[in-house]
Amino acid sequence: MNLDIDRKLIMLPGPTNVSDRVTNAMIKPLINHRSSSAKLLFEDVKNKAQKIFQTSNEIITLTCSGTGGWESAVTNLIKPGDNVIVPSFGEFGHRWGDYLTSYGANVKKVIAEPGSVPNIDDVKKAFEEFDQVKALFVVYNESSIGTTVRWLEEAGKLCSKYGAFFVVDSISNLGGDDVKVDDWNIDFCITASQKCLAAPPGLSIISLSEKVKDYLSNNPSQSLFFNLHRYLQFAERGETPFTPSLPLFYALNEAFDIILEEGLSNRIKRHQVCANAFYETFENSKLEPFAEKNARSNTVIAIKYPENVNDVDFRSMLENKFGIIVGGGFGNLKGKIFRIGSMGEINESYVLRTISSINSNFSLLNKNCEIDVKNSLNILKELNK
Repeated sequence: MNLDIDRKLIMLPGPTNVSDRVTNAMIKPLINHRSSSAKLLFEDVKNKAQKIFQTSNEIITLTCSGTGGWESAVTNLIKPGDNVIVPSFGEFGHRWGDYLTSYGANVKKVIAEPGSVPNIDDVKKAFEEFDQVKALFVVYNESSIGTTVRWLEEAGKLCSKYGAFFVVDSISNLGGDDVKVDDWNIDFCITASQKCLAAPPGLSIISLSEKVKDYLSNNPSQSLFFNLHRYLQFAERGETPFTPSLPLFYALNEAFDIILEEGLSNRIKRHQVCANAFYETFENSKLEPFAEKNARSNTVIAIKYPENVNDVDFRSMLENKFGIIVGGGFGNLKGKIFRIGSMGEINESYVLRTISSINSNFSLLNKNCEIDVKNSLNILKELNK
């Protein structure tokens, strides 16, 4: 089998493009994961992660996907019969709520129509109507439909008021949007390596508040791999309880260096500007963004297909003729939208190439969407200011 793969522009909502600098970091010699060199590596990753999470909380890096980070939150914080609230406005919010239900929790979903998000008053009402809420689980950036909630600070205050854990999935936007863990009182924040952090897939990075650490010390999880109390104990001596993926730690450490060299605020601005360029260009064409304006993501742009466009034909032609990979829709939206990951290494060149290729691709499918790449140029000038 020939496994030679041509390099293409990955405009998926993850995994994303990885720089040569990050890729090359993975070829460093393997070391003993109990050695002093490994301890220095783990400490370096932790210190840099705290700056990106904007927290002084403990950082744990798991060798697993973001879904593993999800599962660790549930298995460590929740017991059968606990009451939890889950805003549900896309595939991942629905999935988290369903998993919590399967784990035995009593789940109150705060529902919003696809393309919109629940408002904070709906969340407040859920707290008022649901007794002894153990935790609020929020998907910050719903990558399945390109929507984002903007009330995490208020939600953190609600959780403090009611004594609930505040659990946030920032998998698809940490490193590309503001995630103020300490200022927003986030107890358990989850991200993954392969999206805005622009590292390869395979690591989930989580931050744990003192409140969570105290709870775990008295209520250790029955999970073997995801027992976070055990991770915390090993972290005290600079180790992990199980063998970590050292090449991925090297890559993540290098990706963190790149983020901090650019500056977190500069990086967030770059993501905002590039997202605005996509939205402005598509809105001035015959294409329509799926998300409502006040709910739009800065890292995932979801676009409605024109009538009579086949999703598989569109995305396969875009990849094979233009070398650009975008995502499709989930569930009921499969075949109705396509999704662009505007994250990680996203820049002026990637935006312009993607827009012009999408325009040409629709033309080949006999759809004139009147996409004018010039609409994005004025916005992208903000990157040079």
